[in-house]
Amino acid sequence: MEGLYDKLIEWSALYGTMIIGAVAILILGRIVVAILTGIVERLIKKSKVEETLVTFVVRLVKIALLTFVFIAALNTLGVETASLIAVIGAAGLAVGFALQGSLSNFASGVLLVIFRPIKVNDLVELGGHLGIVREIHIFNTILVSLDNIRLIIPNSKVTGDTIKNYTAEGIRRIDLVFGIHYADDILKAKKIFEEILTGNNLVLKDPEPTVNVMELGDSSVNFAVRPWVNVNDYWDVYFGVTEQVKLKLDANNITIPFPQRDIHLFHENKEKID
Repeated sequence: MEGLYDKLIEWSALYGTMIIGAVAILILGRIVVAILTGIVERLIKKSKVEETLVTFVVRLVKIALLTFVFIAALNTLGVETASLIAVIGAAGLAVGFALQGSLSNFASGVLLVIFRPIKVNDLVELGGHLGIVREIHIFNTILVSLDNIRLIIPNSKVTGDTIKNYTAEGIRRIDLVFGIHYADDILKAKKIFEEILTGNNLVLKDPEPTVNVMELGDSSVNFAVRPWVNVNDYWDVYFGVTEQVKLKLDANNITIPFPQRDIHLFHENKEKID
């Protein structure tokens, strides 16, 4: 009995300090991790980064620091951590290879959030799809098309292709083409186009709209009519100006020609030889 008691005393003396040290590292480590993650969160928020990225980065930092604290505690207990670290590294490498696509989307998502080439409610063209940005996540971006279809695009496709942001500059130019008959007065038609643009309150005065003869087509003299508008007024002006052009040209007896083709038929009389 005395031998068992002595062994317990010896064991307690040998491992008790190690256990207390490991527990102390875990407790203090959690406190330090909480402080550090709080500092990281405040620093990231000061840079006005999207909330999604803030949450993700803070969680990533927290997991990394807690892993370090856990390994330090095991090391205090005398556990050989070198092999454990090697196993964790190998597992991380294997997971990295298995999730190459997801990691690519993640990296692209981070770039989108940091550099902000697009924002929520922007009208954009991404990966060949036109729509309004609804949400930007770490792994994908969600658009709503103009006919109200929800589009989920992987972020690697967003950053890997041309990004067309129609909202970013605030204003857009509308490129309209109207043709009149060759027999009509082009100066009169030009004046009508200019009056339509001047009379539309949604057309911007600066930059100034332009009306010019663009080309002499096969069956019409074509005008390039180019007003500048605020992004949100694009379609109202596009449809409104097109309607006004038709009405005004009709009222002034100016013809909008349509493609025509003259077909000449030749009949060859053949004499019958008896």
